[in-house]
Amino acid sequence: MTNNNHSIGRQGVSASHPELTASRSAFFQAAAINFVLLQLLFFVLFCYLFGSLFQQTSRTHALEVLWVDYDGGIVGDAVRDAYSSLRSDGFPTLVERPKDEFPSERELREAVCSTKYWAALYTSPGSSEKLGLALSGSASQHNQSNVLFYIWNEARYPIVLDAAISSNLQTLSNAARVVYANTSFALTTTTINDSTALLTYANPWILSSINIRPTTQGTRTVYNSICIVLILIQDFFYLASINGLYAQFNVYTKISPIRIIFTRNLISGIFTTVGSLLLTAAIWAFKAGWDVSGKQFGLNWLIVWLFAHVNFLAIDIFTIWLPPQYMPMALITWIVTNVTSILIPFSLSSRFYRWAYALPAHEAYEALTDNWSGGCNPHLHYALPILFAYEIIGILFTSVGVYKRCHFAIVAEEVAQEVMRLRVEAAMKLEREQNEPLLEDGDY
Repeated sequence: MTNNNHSIGRQGVSASHPELTASRSAFFQAAAINFVLLQLLFFVLFCYLFGSLFQQTSRTHALEVLWVDYDGGIVGDAVRDAYSSLRSDGFPTLVERPKDEFPSERELREAVCSTKYWAALYTSPGSSEKLGLALSGSASQHNQSNVLFYIWNEARYPIVLDAAISSNLQTLSNAARVVYANTSFALTTTTINDSTALLTYANPWILSSINIRPTTQGTRTVYNSICIVLILIQDFFYLASINGLYAQFNVYTKISPIRIIFTRNLISGIFTTVGSLLLTAAIWAFKAGWDVSGKQFGLNWLIVWLFAHVNFLAIDIFTIWLPPQYMPMALITWIVTNVTSILIPFSLSSRFYRWAYALPAHEAYEALTDNWSGGCNPHLHYALPILFAYEIIGILFTSVGVYKRCHFAIVAEEVAQEVMRLRVEAAMKLEREQNEPLLEDGDY
């Protein structure tokens, strides 16, 4: 009889067995549901990601550039005429303000530093007069770099600003030079037998850049993309390892919830502290001449730690409150939505995406940009409160989750003990029943 049972166990049951038929139907139904959900989820995430970048160029006009004409002469008129010809949805919007409102370059820098404008374009006082003297041959030399300037902060989305701001303003400057060269003033004033005059006519000015925080290193391309993804994946892998160890060693049934909460927060704090330190060290190791200080290193470490710990808690909440089959879906959704929130400025995306102000990745990047540019992204008044709100809510929900895990672990242990007790009783009963005939035969 025993051999027959082993043989059946090795061969399996028939495909038409009623129990197998019922379980097979349930299995394929569950697999089909997960199949559909995952396909739909990834399709939605792809659409969400691509939608944030959709028609990015045609929204460039949402980037406002402050324009102040300190010269008040032909150079400023040339810039206005050139802008009129270039003005479109794919070109930054020049917002002209009177020089009384911005008396000097300092006020312009503050306007850019406060993020009210993405850049500031201005002419140097007396530049038209100096150009006229150079064209007429009355000046022995002409400083081409002291005519038209722009102030910007490359640390804010450097890849985007290089193309949308710096390149477009260079295009505007080149167009303005052509306009200036074709003015009757330039044509009639230029002295053809003077080398300085001819050089000035051919190239009246060079657009000068005043970059608040030059950010030209190659690694800048991954600060708001792959780095964020790796932080999230690092947290997930370690959390999965910790949860596995807690289950393997039956920690939830042996230690009080208070001690578990303290220990888990300590472990997560140390892990994210070390991880953020190593990431910051890697950024500084490959900064390639990026002008950032030791103080900024420390602040960068602190901001990355806060972001990493917030995400550690968020992923822990997913593992506590979501069924296991939905955990991967929640994780990939969390990663994609967070990364999408910092790929490009919200000004270049549909207004729908501005809900992502509430995501930790966006606020962490705002804080990092403020740190990198020396305070020229003053959004800490809402970035830090949002991050700390995530921290407090995360600690609260994960602490409640520890009590939940302890409760279910104790229930599972009690069920296992009850099952074991019933098995022992059944085995003892069977043994007694088998021994009774033997005793009766012996008495006989």
